[in-house]
Amino acid sequence: MNLCGYVRESINEGKGLRAVLFISGCRHACPGCFNQEAWDFEAGEPFTAELKSRIIEEIADNPLLEGVTLCGGDPFFSAEECICFLSELKERCPEKNIWAYTGYTFEALMRQPKLERLALMCDVIVDGKFLEQEKDVSLPFRGSRNQRLVDVPNSVKQGYVVEITLP
Repeated sequence: MNLCGYVRESINEGKGLRAVLFISGCRHACPGCFNQEAWDFEAGEPFTAELKSRIIEEIADNPLLEGVTLCGGDPFFSAEECICFLSELKERCPEKNIWAYTGYTFEALMRQPKLERLALMCDVIVDGKFLEQEKDVSLPFRGSRNQRLVDVPNSVKQGYVVEITLP
């Protein structure tokens, strides 16, 4: 897996102050995507054990961070590596919440065991492909009206998608 970007502190990719990892690689190829450079699985730098440890250490050392967001590309195309990262992160920082962006729908993630495993490690998933004809810059934390902010634990508990509503 490659990492094509890392932002230590951001308020743009989820609620609260967050560390954001941009995972390289995406096959959705949504027209109008804001980060087409991240489609290439070789973009950025290898996500080595040293880089992973350094990022986890930085996150653990920052008491202002509310959570971590996985963006891309699409982190679900690198599910196994993201699962390893989040397992280590959650062991070190169990209080941090996890958001992830994906072009898959939540329902599609839950039908594929490897993707489901990563989805279940998240608190919120912003799901659905970016659709240029649905673009709406007024929406918090997403680019098009078809995308949802899925409350993962409540969705699993209820047995249907529960969306987060923001003021």
